[in-house]
Amino acid sequence: MGQLDGKIGIITGGASGIGAACARVLAREGSKLVLTDLDDAAGRRLAEQLGAVYVHHDVTDEAGWPEVVAAAEKLGGLHILVANAGIGIMGSALDMSLADWRRQMAINVDGVFLTVKYGIPLMRRSGGGSVVMMSSVAGIRGSANLAGYSATKGAVRLFAKSIALECAAARDNIRVNSVHPGVIDTPIWTKLPPGANAPLDPNVIAAATVPIGQAGQAEDIANGVLFLCSDASRHMTGSELVIDGGMTAGRSGRLGG
Repeated sequence: MGQLDGKIGIITGGASGIGAACARVLAREGSKLVLTDLDDAAGRRLAEQLGAVYVHHDVTDEAGWPEVVAAAEKLGGLHILVANAGIGIMGSALDMSLADWRRQMAINVDGVFLTVKYGIPLMRRSGGGSVVMMSSVAGIRGSANLAGYSATKGAVRLFAKSIALECAAARDNIRVNSVHPGVIDTPIWTKLPPGANAPLDPNVIAAATVPIGQAGQAEDIANGVLFLCSDASRHMTGSELVIDGGMTAGRSGRLGG
């Protein structure tokens, strides 16, 4: 038996990277899934492999959310929500256009808000479940040339805590937690906008910034998401699961090094 047998979930940004890894791990553990993305070819291919449902959807498009939720309801309800869709735009906030600021904020923050707004009512009707919001180590500490991204991920971090408290007060059996990856080897590094010194090599970055000296893999994050979606974490809500190879622990190496 799988850890998620009988559970139905929605994963946004599920076609590649961390979202796809979450889909594989959760499906392996018995969850029936609805995957959403804009990359139709990759999304449909993965959904077919996993026996999941794929829905083309921009998470910022409120009009499309009822279709996503209806797809889960057709499977029998909703017990897992993984708000994973996001983008990263590097560069100084002083040089960033307002359009890019707003686009990043819309996908990374508005998209999570809409995930909750439309997903939690069905989750309540289904008897409860687990909401996982994908934040970042950038949502815990500041980073030069990532101010815009850090602002969005910091917002997700506190949004998760606030929704967790709302659900706890409602006694609706819904837990809400955030996940904070560090440097993870995924395709997002090749998708950074022009002018951001893209593409970047996450393994080179990890060697210089991650205490254990290597980048994490998407499955490392997916395993954390599995824990938060399973009954093994039944007493966790409003918490942060940091999976970063020691980045937020402090500096490593010799004093003064």
